[in-house]
Amino acid sequence: MYKVRPFHRVGGEVLVEQLSVCMYRLPNLHRRPSPAASPPQEEVDPSLQALESHQEEILKRLYELKSAVDGLSKMIQTPDADFDVTNIIQTDECSPLTTNGADLDLMLGKDYGALKDIVINANPSLPPLSLLVLHSLLCERYKILSAVHTHSSVKSVPENLLKCFGEETKKQPRHEYQLGFTLIWKEVPKPQMKFSIQTMCPIEGEGNIARFLFSLFGQKYNAVTSTLIDSWVDTAIFQLKEGSSKEKGAVLRSMNAALGKTLWLVGNELTVADIVAWCALQQTGSTNAAPANVQKWMKSCENLAPFTSVMKLLK
Repeated sequence: MYKVRPFHRVGGEVLVEQLSVCMYRLPNLHRRPSPAASPPQEEVDPSLQALESHQEEILKRLYELKSAVDGLSKMIQTPDADFDVTNIIQTDECSPLTTNGADLDLMLGKDYGALKDIVINANPSLPPLSLLVLHSLLCERYKILSAVHTHSSVKSVPENLLKCFGEETKKQPRHEYQLGFTLIWKEVPKPQMKFSIQTMCPIEGEGNIARFLFSLFGQKYNAVTSTLIDSWVDTAIFQLKEGSSKEKGAVLRSMNAALGKTLWLVGNELTVADIVAWCALQQTGSTNAAPANVQKWMKSCENLAPFTSVMKLLK
């Protein structure tokens, strides 16, 4: 530090300035306090110490668990997320559609030997083509009593839809049939189905009804194949049929890639995914823009009689 000359002088003496009594003095921060002058340590709350100990114990246990899980993960081979599951579908054994059907009593419930009735409400402005294909396939498996009616909410129905089950033939007594299939053209936002009129809520949506009807063939699939079938059904309904042009183009490319590996969308057997997707293509008018593999697959579908009968309704 350097000295400066005092500037308050009276008679040659420096005036000493007095501090106000209202101010307080602070300790010198530049001087090291002596050990004796150190402030006393505050006492730690025992409950806080217990909480810290408990937290340290939990963290220690978590670390031990993490180490154990890391060790187990090295012993287990997990599948790659990018693994193409379609490669293992070939090993999925499923019976073709020409075998015996499912037990209808088991599927629909045993009702004292009465005829099992499936009743479907559908809007004639948006006919559910996939359900008509499935009806034809079911007729090849079971003795079905078919009927078409018109609800009072609909003013008129085209003649081809009134005869969508074919020309009426001489009907046998009701007890000689295995299954009743009644289609009612009605003003509804989406198809509805019941097979127990008094006791069940309706199954809604063309895709959901198609899944149920296809289950009557008694097909058994593994979890991977079932998931792929459900995925294609939803894709066909929500993207191919109801989606934008960009979504439809993406679906067609995906279908083309899948059909480059297998004869049908899922494996080498016809499934409900093929039926719903084919019908969606027909209703959206995207058949001409379909890629090569999709075109080939469509011809394979159209070579089957149930698809041919539906094609007549589109003319």
